[in-house]
Amino acid sequence: MTQARQVGVLMHITSLPEGNVGPDAYRFVNHLVDMEVSIWQTLPVSLPHEDQSPYQSVSAHAGHTGMISVKQLLNEGWCLPDEVNLSQPELFSKVMLRVQSNGAISKVDGHGLSWSGFARFCQAQQYWLEDFALFMSLREHHGYKSWNEWPEAYRVHDILALQAFAETHQERLTLIKFTQYIFFQQWAQLKIYANQRGIKLFGDLPIFVAYDSSDVWAHPELFKLDAQSNMTVVAGVPPDYFSVTGQRWGNPHYNWDAMQSNGFSWWLGRIETQSKLFDIVRIDHFRGLQAAWEIPASEPTAINGYWQSAPGHALLQTIIQTFPQLSLVAEDLGIITEDVDALRHAFHLPGMKILQFAFGSGYDNPYLPENIDENSVIYTGTHDNDTTLGWYQEADESARLHLQDYVRQESPEMPLALMRLALNSIAFLAVVPMQDILGLDGSARMNTPGTSINNWAWRMHWEQLTDEKVSVFKQLVKESGRAYA
Repeated sequence: MTQARQVGVLMHITSLPEGNVGPDAYRFVNHLVDMEVSIWQTLPVSLPHEDQSPYQSVSAHAGHTGMISVKQLLNEGWCLPDEVNLSQPELFSKVMLRVQSNGAISKVDGHGLSWSGFARFCQAQQYWLEDFALFMSLREHHGYKSWNEWPEAYRVHDILALQAFAETHQERLTLIKFTQYIFFQQWAQLKIYANQRGIKLFGDLPIFVAYDSSDVWAHPELFKLDAQSNMTVVAGVPPDYFSVTGQRWGNPHYNWDAMQSNGFSWWLGRIETQSKLFDIVRIDHFRGLQAAWEIPASEPTAINGYWQSAPGHALLQTIIQTFPQLSLVAEDLGIITEDVDALRHAFHLPGMKILQFAFGSGYDNPYLPENIDENSVIYTGTHDNDTTLGWYQEADESARLHLQDYVRQESPEMPLALMRLALNSIAFLAVVPMQDILGLDGSARMNTPGTSINNWAWRMHWEQLTDEKVSVFKQLVKESGRAYA
């Protein structure tokens, strides 16, 4: 990754007013350009489970179909005004029939939908798309039960049973694949537009996948499962200051021996998908590539887990050699040992620094601006933090006094003070959540770890992004020497 001083904004697609990659996303790109921002960071854009967490998806590849813009389909003439309120399957089925009748013709300068383009998409993505379509159709057929509760023939991939199912559900399978084609086509158009305007897209890659996913169902040999396809161990993190029992995430652990024996082909396929979507990718829970906390599946908490090593060096070497143009960032928060730091440094990957963690302890705190190095991505906070204003309002006295002393202001203007610290830091990239630019309190928080309600729901309203807020942030960008123009 280039070390030119840059600034990014963290804003998930679902937090746009319309929550998709349609006109609002293009308008947001234009606002980023106005603010002299050069990077747009999002959360994972994969298709989530019913809880809508971007970090628990039904596929490591499939895009979030809720991000498809019906308005864009309408503008391109693929659907009619009286169809926009139909259910997704009904609407996309009509779109598919129209695209099919149009043949090889695209309505959008060669970048739009076409039946020949759909055929090429299916061929290029066959390594995951066929399994995903079968998985989703079977999941629907069985009332959205987890795949380990399906009849044995489907559970264990009996070829004859799957062929028979596919023959009787061909129309549904084609529609599932076509819906993915729409997502990837609309995303590609957005990425072209953003890149042409000088904006790079920055994605997020969860290190683990969900058990109830097409990946685990289709490739059980790559995960630590027993003969009945049940997890033997699950992922999490050990007890720490924040939790006496640790965190039991419940994701299956990788069978690294099996993955390494085939040249990490599953991982390379996963990274290939990310490389089509993004210019930069954050590896979530990077320390898991060096060693991950492994918990026996029978344990109700993370207390009795242990560290299980991973071939991170070999994996990263393979990824970087295969995708030299893709920039990677290591999410190195939490319990970080010298071995984890050594792995990151071996590949010169930037780490992360969170300013909300910097105050309330000593002046040797590693998150204070003077204690970070240039090869860092500094944030006021992430999606897992409160908004900066919310954090300051709820911070204990020691953190507030430390910050006041640090910025030499008895009543610092928040979140402006923390944004200024981030942008003026030595870190080559400073990223600010959109909520902080808008000056919002904790009611706009995106996620509270360890909870399952009121998460992933925040949406911006355009009237919140006033000319004054754009002007203030643009001035910060210019003063910090991070303007890209």
